[in-house]
Amino acid sequence: MVTTGTIQGSILVHDLKHLEYSDALRMQEQTHALVSSGATPNTLLFVEHPSVFTAGKRTQNHERPIAGVPVIDVNRGGKITWHGPGQIVGYPILRLAKPTELVTFVRELESALIDTCNEFGIQVQQIKGRSGVWVSDAESTRKIAAIGIRVAKGTTMHGFALNVNPDLTPFTQIIPCGITDAQVTSMEQELGFDINPAEVLPILERNLISTLGKVCV
Repeated sequence: MVTTGTIQGSILVHDLKHLEYSDALRMQEQTHALVSSGATPNTLLFVEHPSVFTAGKRTQNHERPIAGVPVIDVNRGGKITWHGPGQIVGYPILRLAKPTELVTFVRELESALIDTCNEFGIQVQQIKGRSGVWVSDAESTRKIAAIGIRVAKGTTMHGFALNVNPDLTPFTQIIPCGITDAQVTSMEQELGFDINPAEVLPILERNLISTLGKVCV
């Protein structure tokens, strides 16, 4: 369990830097137990993972990659996705004011991600019936940020992944989130010039703290 962090608003923020997914999952579970019991404040974890596929509860066997990168089964919603370097992963572990209104929480996450992309000049949007954040134009529809959440004891875990400048090749080994009619993109790909997570993280953190404070207690 991490013991250092900074309080932003009413949320404790930890930047875990680079951490294996399995280690971050254990940290999430420990933090979730503390937050849900009121022993520690609402918490937001940021991390970059080494390359890994994670399979949500709805993932079917034929949707798993055949070889190479490991696949870890997790108890979040949704299907299979990929995490890796160049991607900011955020795990908001929050006591929700209205735990049964999960869609509202997801919309707030999307709003913070949209505001962040917009600040870098990338026009993104929500798409009805689909979670995450999207670039949609005459060329195609492309996902730039994915979201997968679980709520237990009124407290969230798992979270989102924003593609800043990852190698997108692993996404070609799967059907990301089970969606067959859309592509995956990154901030760097949309901008057409170099950008890295260190540039994006402070803006994203500010937008998340402002937004998530509305839905937690």
